[in-house]
Amino acid sequence: MATWLHKTGQWLEACVAQALLAFLGEMKPETASTFAGNLARAIGPLLPVSHVAERNLELAMPELPLRERRAIVRGVWENLGRTVGELPHIASLQENTPSGPGFEVQGAEYLHEQARHGGPVLFVSGHIGNWEMLPPAVARHGVPFASFYRAAGNPRVDALIRTLRDSAMGGKTVPLFAKGAKGAREALAYVARGGRLGMLVDQKMNDGLEVTFFGQPAMTAPALAAMALRYRCPVIPGYVVRLGPARLRVVVEAPLTLPDTGNKQEDTRLLTQAINDRLESWIRQKPQSWLWLHRRWPKSCYRA
Repeated sequence: MATWLHKTGQWLEACVAQALLAFLGEMKPETASTFAGNLARAIGPLLPVSHVAERNLELAMPELPLRERRAIVRGVWENLGRTVGELPHIASLQENTPSGPGFEVQGAEYLHEQARHGGPVLFVSGHIGNWEMLPPAVARHGVPFASFYRAAGNPRVDALIRTLRDSAMGGKTVPLFAKGAKGAREALAYVARGGRLGMLVDQKMNDGLEVTFFGQPAMTAPALAAMALRYRCPVIPGYVVRLGPARLRVVVEAPLTLPDTGNKQEDTRLLTQAINDRLESWIRQKPQSWLWLHRRWPKSCYRA
């Protein structure tokens, strides 16, 4: 009975998700973005997880008054809603449209340079703006990259999301590595063969490396830094700025300088810290664009 109820629940959840995505897909991209953004902005702040976001902001930017932190949390939910609303339209967004929905790429020259040179390269970003725009935008400039992937708990919902992401890549096939030890080994082998890999590194990793983030100790995944140092390959930072409904700017920055102190552990720490510092600088520019909803800092920071 329990198994049957579980499967039925998953089926119903998938039906709702499919209907919602189809509903959003029938709208104009900017309409879908605004509808989903307004809905999330209205409902999200009422959910318990918003208390986590408020606490994160208190830890990261204690100088902000409570009303500003709550305004940022509302903006976080709006950005998340817009990201969902835009998901069915990512594949149809055109580059360099004069107005309305579309995207632009700032720093495309760094992508073109990597396309000319070939070889392994690591792209690093976080859950900022509409992060779903990063892979297809970069692929359109000749450097499609593989990425790590955390499957949705519901396989049917997961298949829906995978289909939309594949469609956005315009027929370019790139590997997706499952998060975990097996996926890490596969990704390492892929980079060793000259592959390109993108990683979102802004979430907590309990068995990661302790560096700082917004001045607080933060356990951070060191895998990207370790791979970059092992193969001495470029690390290219980038993020997405929301300019309006379904209008996005992908910002690509110059490759990071790789440390070379002669001490492998210290180099890994320095590069991991440099990545956190870069993420922090982007988030500070527009705090509502980052996903503040997860417990990024130690458990002790969230005790009542």
